[in-house]
Amino acid sequence: MADARLWKNLIGAVSTLINEGTLKADSDGIKLREMDPSHVVMVDLECPKSLFDEYVCEEPTKLCINFIEMLKFLRHVRSDEVIDLNFDQSNARLNIVLKSKYTRTFSMVTLEPSGEDVPTPKIAFDSMARITTECLRNSIDDASTVSDQILFETSKDKLSLKASGDRGSVSIDVENGSDELLALEVEKPSTAAFSLSYLSEMVKAASNMSDIVTVEFSRDKPLRLSFELPNQGKLQYYLAPRIESSY
Repeated sequence: MADARLWKNLIGAVSTLINEGTLKADSDGIKLREMDPSHVVMVDLECPKSLFDEYVCEEPTKLCINFIEMLKFLRHVRSDEVIDLNFDQSNARLNIVLKSKYTRTFSMVTLEPSGEDVPTPKIAFDSMARITTECLRNSIDDASTVSDQILFETSKDKLSLKASGDRGSVSIDVENGSDELLALEVEKPSTAAFSLSYLSEMVKAASNMSDIVTVEFSRDKPLRLSFELPNQGKLQYYLAPRIESSY
């Protein structure tokens, strides 16, 4: 991959919620689908082979990685570095090679893959909004000043984000067709509340890679955030709702 920072940002977007997980590689690319330990969040990452400048996988392979440890190897990645990832299956090691004016090589011990596969959630959402990542991040920051949760609400022509607490309240209305809300589809008006601590981590991590996010939700169902990555890559988060919300 010519841009080593992209790989670092992808791993950072996963590690913000999940310490370790299994990367599944085949001829089409690399995928990961994992739940966090509390089963509140699921991360779904797809890196098609088109995301890489060169990609070779001769047979389906699973690599269980500690993402926190991988980020330690990548902490000094520079803008001019190329990254090569080579899995030595016989020694259960992932070799990470960073190349620029000189070459740095790290050998990372991999873990034993789990036998459990996380299924793809099958959820019909009542509301979908395609919004700029900056707008969503700013709205989350604003809501965090008064509460630990945020309410998503749709009508036929706008997306609203609200929060309230002992210190006051915040309300953000984003009109359909504006520069921030690029698309809005509402099967029926929806209202759902979610934890700000999780949302803040997700959006902060993904904002390094994606300018646009698709937000999908229904009452008392998980929220799905889909961030658009280069070359048809996909990063999705599923977040369980706050059923006990006081809204």
